[in-house]
Amino acid sequence: MARILVVDDEPNVRKLLRALLAPHGFEIEEAVDGEEALARVEAQPPEFVLADVRMPKMDGIRLSREIADRELPTTVIVMSAYGTVETAIEALRAGAYDYIMKPFRTDEVLLTLRKAEEREQLRRENRELRRRVSTQAVPGPVEFEGLQARSPAMQRVFKTVAKVADYKTTVLLTGESGTGKELVARALHARSSRAAKPFVALNCGAIPETLLESELFGYRRGAFTGAAQDRRGLVEEADGGTLFLDEIGELPAPVQVKLLRVLQEETFRPLGDTADRSVDLRVVAATARDLAEEVQAGRFREDLFYRLNVLTIELPPLRARREDVLILAEHFLDRECARLGKPRLELAPDARRALLEYSWPGNVRELENAVERAVVLAEGDRIGVGDLPGRIVAGRDPIKAFLASGEISLKKTGRFVEETLIRRALDETGGNRTAAAKLLEISHRTLLYKIKEYGIR
Repeated sequence: MARILVVDDEPNVRKLLRALLAPHGFEIEEAVDGEEALARVEAQPPEFVLADVRMPKMDGIRLSREIADRELPTTVIVMSAYGTVETAIEALRAGAYDYIMKPFRTDEVLLTLRKAEEREQLRRENRELRRRVSTQAVPGPVEFEGLQARSPAMQRVFKTVAKVADYKTTVLLTGESGTGKELVARALHARSSRAAKPFVALNCGAIPETLLESELFGYRRGAFTGAAQDRRGLVEEADGGTLFLDEIGELPAPVQVKLLRVLQEETFRPLGDTADRSVDLRVVAATARDLAEEVQAGRFREDLFYRLNVLTIELPPLRARREDVLILAEHFLDRECARLGKPRLELAPDARRALLEYSWPGNVRELENAVERAVVLAEGDRIGVGDLPGRIVAGRDPIKAFLASGEISLKKTGRFVEETLIRRALDETGGNRTAAAKLLEISHRTLLYKIKEYGIR
């Protein structure tokens, strides 16, 4: 039986909620203001707190913030007869789970509590899983040429790299941006017999198209206006070693032709030269694009694609290998503390939970930047959840993430919240628009209009 602490300075409201909720199996307790409620929660936390926004001594928003700051295991739902978008936003930022309006509708209150119960059940299961894992022997992370991972997916990448490192075979690294493709390319080079020779990297999307050819292949004096002397290109610089071409999908068509010749004939010709030059190098390419789709669209040469796609290594996104999140965070923490001359900091439990629960759309690069920011902002000897970017703390809830972005336009906020709730209702009803309209408490016709307006499919 779930316990609910109803906090309101009006006795009639407390009596009404008791009458509404007690028949559904909830154990109801009461408090007249936020200070009394906080003392009760600290002494024996209930599963839920229903708190009025406007109360003497301590209002519902401050109570939400105090409970969140103390990391008390209680879900707060605020309620008010004076509902505005600003009040809802303030409550969510303070740590409340949801916001309901007076006068109450039984189905609305029960639906909010049901959703909160489901979330709490998932949290309990996660805590139990973490407890079980912590009591078992967990293998330590595998270290590979400066890379660290515990996840099976990354360990498979390490094994593949070790197998193919000493061959001259072209390798294509695929995966989302920020997954560490250049680090894997460097590991390939370091494990090969070419390790003593140069590792030369080029981001093909970072060089203007007009300069990319001369950057790669070099030029002779007088080849074009401003070419006052001979210059070696990166292909020649990498002779005997490894040439890493990041974002290979950005390579313009004329340069694709010349790169294909390097791969097939192991020769190239600098701009303005009349003779070919031989080169011995290993090419590792990387892309976040689907090159097969680029070929179909006519933006990438099919013959070059097949020449690059001899051996493909796909790097998994960070959200698919959560076992590695804290390992990488600790690694970046050590590095940044040493670089910035700060004593070694610890990750507080709330920060660890936030890092584990975030989806990491920017992958390892985003984690690296988040840890660097936290080290700079941290006071004392610990990094708390407040030192992390707001999007990470709020990342589990799109509405909270939007609010954490700092947006203050009521029009934009209202549209985003409306669209998010419509998508959520459609997800919960399996796309049944009639049922979704009932959940949203709008007409079926209005829902259809909103679906069209927001382009929801």
